[in-house]
This record gives sequence, structure tokens and C-alpha cells, in this order.
Amino acid sequence: MRVLITGATGLVGQAIVKVLQHKGIPINYLTTSKEKISSDEDFQGYYWNPSKGEIDLDCFKDVQAIINLAGSSIAKRWTPSNKKKILSSRVDSLATLKKGMEKAGAQEVECFVSASAIGIYPDSTSNYYDEDSKAIDGGFLGKVVTKWEAEADTFKALGLDVAKVRIGLVLSDKDGALPKMAMPIKNFVGAPIGSGNQWQSWIHIDDLAQMFVFIIENNLSGVFNGVAPNPVTNTKLTQKLAEILDRPLWLPNVPEFLLKAVLGKMSTLLLASHRVSSKKIEEEGFTFQYSNICLALNQIYVENKEEEKALEAAENELI
Repeated sequence: MRVLITGATGLVGQAIVKVLQHKGIPINYLTTSKEKISSDEDFQGYYWNPSKGEIDLDCFKDVQAIINLAGSSIAKRWTPSNKKKILSSRVDSLATLKKGMEKAGAQEVECFVSASAIGIYPDSTSNYYDEDSKAIDGGFLGKVVTKWEAEADTFKALGLDVAKVRIGLVLSDKDGALPKMAMPIKNFVGAPIGSGNQWQSWIHIDDLAQMFVFIIENNLSGVFNGVAPNPVTNTKLTQKLAEILDRPLWLPNVPEFLLKAVLGKMSTLLLASHRVSSKKIEEEGFTFQYSNICLALNQIYVENKEEEKALEAAENELI
């Protein structure tokens, strides 16, 4: 198997690349920067520019599976121009990939997996959503994810098994939301957000990477929620993070009105409640390494640091 990845240099992309390389699976990746193109046979880079519909057709050579992670970050103020970029970056990437496959006659590709997001589900503190839930959020995120998934589904016309992974809150100390949540806690000014009762469906970065690879290895199709089995409220997540970091929580909750004043409509990312099920991927045979929040945070902030210290000590001994 050779896998083509878009967004390979992002947080999730790097984690997937690590899993594939550990399994000895060669990778082609697409990049918008010609300076980032590698000529390594097992990690070969190719240029593309989705906004102009440009793509190096050689990227499809010997590829059996495609993982699409391309898309502009949603963690910025939702101005009209940014909203347009958030949507177009996702739709244009998929359209460029599909036209490229058609031109290249990429007959060997069997499986296509695209990132998606749990933002498609409505904000609710009481509902528990699975992949068969018909309710769609009517806000900006819901509309983006709906169009994103519809564009991914067009690959079915090419005879591919199409899967979509609706990603939740990704936990990693390298990037994403967790370091931003940890920073005020480390500085003794952490607090739950809004009511604190909003559900946060999270997933450890390693489990998410393994899930993408599991899907292509088993040629799965359909929608899968990229979340761990046990969602937590924002209050519990904040409390557990403070315990792991050995910091007190003494401030009152950050008021909802303050977040809306500072972030505008983007405050939805922090205030929306999504309690989402992982049963479908588990029924396919996938096993989570980090099924509860304590295990996940301990691995990220305790075990990782211990490994780094051990590695540093070993390097010092060699010196």
C-alpha cells in the first residue's frame, strides 16, 4: 500500500505519517510550498494549489488510499473573508483532488478518507449523537461540514470506498486547543468556560491517527465519529487538567458574554456542547488506547515528559 495525504504537515497529518512510517507504509503527500517537497522514496512530496485547481498528477502514482486533511483553520475570527476561506479551502481541495484523479486515471486508488468535524451536530447538553443522527446544526460550522462531506461523497462516483471522520477536540501538547487551555492553568488563572456544563467530545491524537489508518487498512466506508468513548464536561476537563498540572482552580467561570465580546461568533467553538458516540468505529473492531480523560492527559503531560527526560539523560551520558 502507498498512501497519499493532504495536510500531512499539520497536527493530525504528522501523527498519521508517524503511524504509517512505523508500519512501513510509503507516503506521497501534497504541499502548497515547493520548498517543502521531499524526494525521499518513502515520503515523496508533490506540489498543488487547490485555490487555482493545480495539482501534480504524479502524486497518484502507485497510490491505493487517500487521506484528506486539507482545510484552513477554523480557530480565527469568523469575519466574512475568513468564513469564505474556511469553506473554500475544504471544498476546493476536494474538487482539485477529484479532477486530478480523473485526469491521471488513478485506477489503483480504492479507499478515500476525508476529515470532517462533529460541529455538524447541533449544540445540546442533553442529546447524545451518533452517526445516524439526522439533526444538523444550522450555524456556520454545520453548513461548512455539510458542504465538506457532500464534496467528499462525490468520490463515490469514481468507484471508491469513501469514509468521513468527524473529528472532536484533539488532545495533544504539540498544538491545537489543549496547550491553549493549559496555559492559563499553568499560570494559576485557569477556570471553566461559560457554564462549564457543555459536553466536549475529545480524542487523544494517537488514537485519532490510528483510527485513520485503521479505516484505510480495512477499506471502511461511511461516517465515523473521531472521538473517544467517554465525553466530559468542560468543567471536568478543566479540573482534570489542573490536577495533572498540579495547579489550583480558584477563579470563577469565564463568563459567556465576555467570550462572545472577545471572540464574536467564533466563541461557539468553546461554548457549544457536543456529546458524541464512538460506538460505530468500536463495532468495526477499533480499540482506543486512551478511553478516558485521565489516561489521555496523564500520557500527554506525565508519561511524555518522563520519556523526554530519560532520552535527554541518555543523550547526556553519550556526550
